[in-house]
Amino acid sequence: MSEFYNFKATTLQGKEISMEQYRGKVVLIVNTASKCGFTPQFEGLEKLYEKYKDKGFEILGFPCNQFANQEPGTASDIINGCMINYGVTFQMFEKIKVNGMFAHPLYKYLKKELPGMIGEMIKWNFTKFLIDRTGKPVKRFAPATTPEKIEEDILELV
Repeated sequence: MSEFYNFKATTLQGKEISMEQYRGKVVLIVNTASKCGFTPQFEGLEKLYEKYKDKGFEILGFPCNQFANQEPGTASDIINGCMINYGVTFQMFEKIKVNGMFAHPLYKYLKKELPGMIGEMIKWNFTKFLIDRTGKPVKRFAPATTPEKIEEDILELV
């Protein structure tokens, strides 16, 4: 059994969700920020989600304020920022840390499984992790890699 399914996270609305509910699905995990140069990627992510959600594809967004204070707001601010401004309908979670001692356990796991160019650290907002249908992390994408550029990788798994 994949470790991925053992993790839990809390939504922006305060509901705890187990990753177990994504068993058998292809999942893209993204650390997000509302005031980042990459924030327009929300639009491309939503397009991917709309295109492939019926084929068992999910996107999980994790707001993070660890990079240049680009996600300073409350859950309500985040909802207004990404969900209203960009029409995001995929699952967004409460603000977390992705680096350091207080990093969310899911991110500690993902970084260990798929280290990046600078080791296990997350370099910036919009780092993406692709998880296959068995819960195995299979690919990590840099922040500058647009959603459009990862569509091929998603297609191979859905």
